[in-house]
Amino acid sequence: MEYLQQTLAVIAVFGILGGSLWWLRRRGIANIATTASKKYNRVLSQVERLPISPTHSLHLVRMADRAILIASWPGGCQAIESSSWNELAKVEAR
Repeated sequence: MEYLQQTLAVIAVFGILGGSLWWLRRRGIANIATTASKKYNRVLSQVERLPISPTHSLHLVRMADRAILIASWPGGCQAIESSSWNELAKVEAR
């Protein structure tokens, strides 16, 4: 009987929290995703990943205005190529 009361209390608390979050998001007060993206200007981002085998892959990483191609495998990783992001964009546009 005690377990049932505790379970119902936990469900009630989660229900109240979920309802509050829904109400706040509906009114535009709790908009977490757009607030976080506006605060931080990302300098480093993974642009693309190409799996070569189940354990080997190539990663294209953008760091500020640089494009870096990285090979990764179970034993480590290595930078293969580095160039200007603008040069890569020109090649992609062709």
